[in-house]
Amino acid sequence: MRKLFFAASFAVVMLCSRSSVKAQAITSAQIDTLVERTLKAFDVPGIAVAVIKDGKVIHAKGYGMRSLKTMQKVDENTLFGIASNSKAFTSAALGMLIDEGKLKWDDKVRDYIPAFKLYDPYVTEEFTIRDLLTHRSGLGLGAGDLMMFPDGSDFTREDIIHNLRYLKAVSAFRTKYDYDNNLYIVAGEVIAKVSGMSWEDFIEKRIMQPMNMTGSAASFSRVKNKTNAIDAHAPVDGKVEPINGVLSEQANAAGGIWSNLTDMSKWIIMQMENGKYGEGLTKRLFSERVHDDMWTPQTIIPVRTSPPYNVHFSSYGLGWGLSDVKGYKQVTHTGGLAGIVTQVMLFPEMKLGIIVFTNQQVGAAFTAISNTIKDSYLGIKPSDWVTAFSDRIKASNDNAKKITDQIWADIEAQQKNNTAKTDVQMFTGTYKDEWFGDVVISIKNGKPWFDSKRSPKLSGEMLPYKGSTFIAKWIDRSMDADAYVMFTLDAEGKPIGIKMKPISPLTDFSFDFQDLDLKKVK
Repeated sequence: MRKLFFAASFAVVMLCSRSSVKAQAITSAQIDTLVERTLKAFDVPGIAVAVIKDGKVIHAKGYGMRSLKTMQKVDENTLFGIASNSKAFTSAALGMLIDEGKLKWDDKVRDYIPAFKLYDPYVTEEFTIRDLLTHRSGLGLGAGDLMMFPDGSDFTREDIIHNLRYLKAVSAFRTKYDYDNNLYIVAGEVIAKVSGMSWEDFIEKRIMQPMNMTGSAASFSRVKNKTNAIDAHAPVDGKVEPINGVLSEQANAAGGIWSNLTDMSKWIIMQMENGKYGEGLTKRLFSERVHDDMWTPQTIIPVRTSPPYNVHFSSYGLGWGLSDVKGYKQVTHTGGLAGIVTQVMLFPEMKLGIIVFTNQQVGAAFTAISNTIKDSYLGIKPSDWVTAFSDRIKASNDNAKKITDQIWADIEAQQKNNTAKTDVQMFTGTYKDEWFGDVVISIKNGKPWFDSKRSPKLSGEMLPYKGSTFIAKWIDRSMDADAYVMFTLDAEGKPIGIKMKPISPLTDFSFDFQDLDLKKVK
């Protein structure tokens, strides 16, 4: 899932120092202007923005188009994949079960999922429900995500849970923050085991239906009326186009929910009311004690103090990112699928909530909007975040293009000047990774070809690069994930394995090629 991020990003952008001014809330007309600028600056087809203040929705509006195919307009009821903002629903569901006395945050995972096993036996036995939610397992960033990303592979949830045992840690248990998706899939299975209903049924029946979130669903396949849903979009050969942005069903507990501004505003109001909702706040989803647990720091995230927000501390709670911003508690999360990125941001002390959904995968777009809105409430001198982030994205893209252009130039030069062509036949065969399964290297129409048997989108031509290294150029050009395919050789010069890594520094972290250890089996 997307590099934010995908998942969640809590980095603070360093710009010049700004003095505080008297807070003057941004108007709806100013938000309109801001979003229209953002659409153009970042080439985003459609955006939806909501602002919630003091328990009321004071702005909820769609901008641009749901899809470049249909050119139909976004409105406050347009459905977006909220991606990793689904994680807060998973932690809420566990909190509800805790209120019912059916489990505790510090219960051992293996008490509910006996098949759960990590590479280190000690970590396996000590791993708790809390650990599933806090990104401190010791596994690397996005470890194992290729089992459910970038497409609907054939890995079941049982497969994913089983294969976690093959992923080696990159840090000591509970010492370092590394964003993880697969452990939220395990959390979803704990909910199913304890409640007697699937994660999807629990989220819809126990959370969405009581809160009257009538347009939302636990996954895209469960959306009853798709006529007002966005298409995901991504740059393909320099032009933004509609793509398939639907997540594998197995990963719903990590990022599968689809919702809209109307419904998510209800969710945000409930959160800022410590679990209470409904007319007169007479109903309660979870206890204040459980809510405090979810908004209490669990894992420290390194941060540098910088203007204009003077963030001194950053952390991850249970499904939420937590930090101090200008003396206020900021509770936030981002989410990203292929072609979709979203952000939810809350300032509980101000009873302020901000929601930004976009149907293009450039995260800077939502950050420019949410920063501008929150600055107005924090009394920070206005900044042109759209221009600042646009310049930064351009520099980042230019750097990535320089790297990838050099690769293609090197390959083209070799093809022109090399009279002795690489013997590609010697590299053919089946290579197997313990958690990812088989990759077949073959010759198709005279070209070496890479095919993952369990993740079909990872298919494409392999171009000879240097020595025993090839470049995999995927058929799906929206992925921005072309990779080095580095064959390891035995003493006789015969290939016995493959290591991989992405070429572009912008490749999404969920393409965790670095975790693959493919061994030749035939």
